[in-house]
Amino acid sequence: MRRKDRAYGYVYAVLTGIVLIVFAFPLIWMLLASFKTQIQMQSTSHFFIFEPTLRNYTQVFQENNFLKYMINSAIVAIGSTAGGLLLGLPAAYGIARFRMPGLALTILVARIVPGITFLIPWFILFSQLNLIDSYTALILAHMLVSLPFIIWVMIPFFESLPLEIEEAALIDGSTRAGVFLRTVIPISGPGIITSSLMSAIFSWNNFLFSLVLAGEKTKTLPIAIFNFISYSEVNWGGLMAAATVITLPIIVISLFAQRYVISGLSAGAVKG
Repeated sequence: MRRKDRAYGYVYAVLTGIVLIVFAFPLIWMLLASFKTQIQMQSTSHFFIFEPTLRNYTQVFQENNFLKYMINSAIVAIGSTAGGLLLGLPAAYGIARFRMPGLALTILVARIVPGITFLIPWFILFSQLNLIDSYTALILAHMLVSLPFIIWVMIPFFESLPLEIEEAALIDGSTRAGVFLRTVIPISGPGIITSSLMSAIFSWNNFLFSLVLAGEKTKTLPIAIFNFISYSEVNWGGLMAAATVITLPIIVISLFAQRYVISGLSAGAVKG
């Protein structure tokens, strides 16, 4: 039996390694390519063995001012996530505690509808309000997608919390709002972290809304990356360096928050 378990362990390790290689290969290629010249990138003999250069990162931060674009992306991501949490957490709690499946289904439909459906109305509205090329327009547009997602993730999480905890707080004289703020929110950390991280990743990577609503002042990273693509050629080295700059913060944050994400996504699987 022990030998059989050991064989299963080897098979599992091999399969896990294959999956990791398949999924990690694009990231490895992107990271290596960001230190290559254009000629090295087009040569298969220089895939692992090459003389690295920092020229691509110099182009990213000095010639294209990517630090400004990173700040813009961070402002929009943090703003849309904070706004989504401010509105989404009370909404999800109300739906979970007062059993409103119809409203939950409506929110799910809003999450499924492609964001491009709302793009033209958003553009017309923000044009009339003179909000094109403003953080307000981008934050509100990103909340259109992040808010339903936060609500949908948090509904099963709130449903899984024991009612006895809230009932005890109510008996002690707390109001429903006090129960939510002082009892429910502090024990909902994994769900909040999960929904916040997913919302921030969407905003950080969003291209379509920024393409239409952003200008030179509020240009975000996914738009700025087009500086390396011209009519005649593609600067692959600079493009890969820019892609690494976009991807690295999300990977680092995800690695530190992965245990909260796993517990948050699985919280609604079994009711408490």
